[in-house]
Amino acid sequence: MVKGFLGCFVFAVMLGGVGFGQRVAAPAVTGAAASGKTVLLWPDGAPGAQGSEDIDRPALTIFVAPGENATKTAVVIAPGGGYEHLSWTKEGTDFAQWMNARGVTAFVLQYRLGQKYHYPVELEDAQRAIRWVRAHAAEYGVAADHIGMMGFSAGGHLTATAGTHFDDGRAGDADVVERQGSKPDFLLLAYPVITFEEPAVHSGSKKYLLGADPDPKLVELLSDETQVTKDTPPTFLFATTDDKTVPVMNSVMFYSALVKAGVPAEMHLFQHGSHGVGLAATNPELSVWPDLMAKWMRERGYMAAASQ
Repeated sequence: MVKGFLGCFVFAVMLGGVGFGQRVAAPAVTGAAASGKTVLLWPDGAPGAQGSEDIDRPALTIFVAPGENATKTAVVIAPGGGYEHLSWTKEGTDFAQWMNARGVTAFVLQYRLGQKYHYPVELEDAQRAIRWVRAHAAEYGVAADHIGMMGFSAGGHLTATAGTHFDDGRAGDADVVERQGSKPDFLLLAYPVITFEEPAVHSGSKKYLLGADPDPKLVELLSDETQVTKDTPPTFLFATTDDKTVPVMNSVMFYSALVKAGVPAEMHLFQHGSHGVGLAATNPELSVWPDLMAKWMRERGYMAAASQ
């Protein structure tokens, strides 16, 4: 289906019916809509850590929905930043608060970054985040099978990678977190990096995740459009056609792979819009995209119906 909205060309297609800022440490969160708690993913030190500063200590900052979480849904949010920094507010806490206002609990992920860290460290952080939320689901009023992941730009690549590289956990592990599966139950991708192959590659993300001269086999493994299977989680995608930073074909390739694999997917492509718009609150044409995402989540049972 192709439709216009407020002078903006939108490509919206559904399969399956019902379905960059400065590097910062995860700050304590304040306000009525948040618990304000930040937890380390590995309290005794992350595997492969090269120091003990904030950038060496992956963490989750927890935003608990203030009212009823009717659908018992949680979302782990991975801010973008080219695997070199984190757009913590615009693509992290802003969306956590947006989720809270709609009855969804959110966990903003501070994952480790290049130049200091390369694959597989970032993926291990994302997988640990999903496991951690699943292990603590009851504590936060969340269902273990309603844990999604949302990512922007390079954080979108990390999210898509978590959705295409996952495991069932290690039964009997002494660490209850490691017993949990790492597969997100759904994916929300905003102007994501997907491929590390030309001509649509975002070179900065590729360099900071894989290093200056990566093995071609690793490049293929981390080009997520090549890794989609029927087991990839249902996915919502948003991007803009004239994005000058991350080519829109990243989203198109991932969507096409989802369709081919029979995975429920919905994609909205707007003709105009710069990269990294976040909620796009000041852009009347783009500001509707979070509402489209909310509609998709409601249709799949991940967000309660809007109040009348």
